[in-house]
Amino acid sequence: MPPPLAILQTLRDHGHTAYLAGGCVRDQLLGLEPKDYDVATDAPPDVVRRLFPRSQAVGEAFGVVLVTTGRGPDRVATEVATFRTEGAYSDGRRPDAVQFTDAEHDAQRRDFTVNGLFLDPFAEDDGVIDFVGGRADLDAKIIRAIGDPDRRFAEDYLRMLRAVRFTARLRFTLEDHTAAAIREHADRLNHISRERIGGELRMMLTGPRRAETAALLQSLRLDGPALNEDPRDGPLPTLGNLDDRAGFATALAAWMTDRGETESLDALVDRVPRWRKAVCLSNDETATLRQVLRQADAAQRWNEMPVARRKRWLADDDADATRQLLGAMGTGDAVERDAATLAADGTGIAPAPLLTGADLIAAGLAPGPRFKSLLDEAYDAQLEGRLADRDAALRWLRDRPKMP
Repeated sequence: MPPPLAILQTLRDHGHTAYLAGGCVRDQLLGLEPKDYDVATDAPPDVVRRLFPRSQAVGEAFGVVLVTTGRGPDRVATEVATFRTEGAYSDGRRPDAVQFTDAEHDAQRRDFTVNGLFLDPFAEDDGVIDFVGGRADLDAKIIRAIGDPDRRFAEDYLRMLRAVRFTARLRFTLEDHTAAAIREHADRLNHISRERIGGELRMMLTGPRRAETAALLQSLRLDGPALNEDPRDGPLPTLGNLDDRAGFATALAAWMTDRGETESLDALVDRVPRWRKAVCLSNDETATLRQVLRQADAAQRWNEMPVARRKRWLADDDADATRQLLGAMGTGDAVERDAATLAADGTGIAPAPLLTGADLIAAGLAPGPRFKSLLDEAYDAQLEGRLADRDAALRWLRDRPKMP
């Protein structure tokens, strides 16, 4: 028996009501494979802990316990939450107090109707338990807040980003009153931690339909507070053309390019620190975003580059990401044409250097600033085929002026 069903069965065997809940029910009804499963029950947290010794209270004050089943590669962690109602959200994230209740009232406190469904997998019928009209909205492909959308978003402003993510990912339509409430409260997104905003944007921009997601963010004026800059609305051709395999930093570079259509790519680099702070980019993501923009800017003058510079560009750690961006911009033809030719020219894109610092020392040069310039000069000559082997490189070194 799959772990979530075994948990349900154990709870029922001890006289408790228990259902699958939330996103896993939504995805199953849509024919999608759920990423994980959540269980909702009338059993209070202390009972859940007692019934499942391998469990951990991850939000016991809110009735949430993480139950672990299986071992090794079969280990599965399932969130088990007690049915609850919630009080005021003074911090715009968590309720100040909760009260344990039944399934119907628990459904009323959830975010969107399609996420407010329960499923009894042991029922003789389809087992769907719907107190909020979620089944009808699934059939109609609508994302709608449960109850008053102003209240739902005031409870947790991150729900505004979640509404966008679900709408775009599922190819649904955002219900009018829900959309109006998001536009009304969009600037409240600034009350949410940047880590949470960044987490949502990562999920939105690292897969298909990223352009549709960003366009919806812009139309709802969520882009401004999410990116810590003024809202902008306009076409997103670069983001729309970007390869689905592109990573988060590359997607940000594409979105930045579209939003800064009147700015040079090099000028966009000045925005990187602001976006880093806005979405909590890691050091590596920040470096990639900055380098992709700079290298894409350099590639605009590709035909003016000497061969050595082109090869160094192609060997850069972020070259693949930059080529994805250039392809999405429609300006990468020269780069792609040269990449195969240069790789097959007998020297290659990134051969091992013929000369090293040890060779310079053996030639009587003291370590210092000139080392790098000499090694760079030698490597450029190697990349361009002017130094074909190590003997030629050593002769080239001997012929250099002996500067102090």
